[in-house]
Amino acid sequence: MGGFIPSFFFACRFLSGGPRWLLSVALQQTIDDTVRGLGYDLVEIERSAGGLLRVTIDFPWSADAQPAPITVEDCERVTRQLQYVLEVEGADYRRLEVSSPGIDRPLRNAQDFERFTGEVVDLTLKAPIGTSAEGLVSANRKKFRGALQKGVDGGWQIVWRDEAPVKPGQRVSAKRPQAPEQVLGFTLDELSSARLAPLVDFKGRKPAEGQS
Repeated sequence: MGGFIPSFFFACRFLSGGPRWLLSVALQQTIDDTVRGLGYDLVEIERSAGGLLRVTIDFPWSADAQPAPITVEDCERVTRQLQYVLEVEGADYRRLEVSSPGIDRPLRNAQDFERFTGEVVDLTLKAPIGTSAEGLVSANRKKFRGALQKGVDGGWQIVWRDEAPVKPGQRVSAKRPQAPEQVLGFTLDELSSARLAPLVDFKGRKPAEGQS
């Protein structure tokens, strides 16, 4: 079972003249090749107003090795190389930001799902769950939060409980019965997006599996 090791968020910024620009497929591939050539994985590329280009990196994951966190030095190294590449490619942008993944890191491929098996994730389906909900949840529901697990058929599933919300200051009896456990099986092709749930526990304890 893989595990998520929290890392601090680091960002290196570089300012350049020029208008907001569109990121072409070729340039995305160039950025990916550059990042991988330096020994990192490209997690995400984002564009936003004001000419900001945000590149998120991480170390390649292996089931046999403990993943190390991205540091400021890693971000600076990638920033310097991307500055050169973007200049050679003639890309117009105002700000370049290279950072480590945040607590809501996106899951984009099978390796990511393998790595973060057992973690609490937020999933959005491309289409509503429909008749497969069997009346347990709304047929129009597309968003789910639960513990990521491998499915019995080789796919993936999340497990969760739709507990009733607790009002501020309300005391919950330890004898209150738990909501029934629910399971949603899915394939990666059925997902619109998937991210680690941005859960912060200041007591240093992780949520129990299946609990949001």
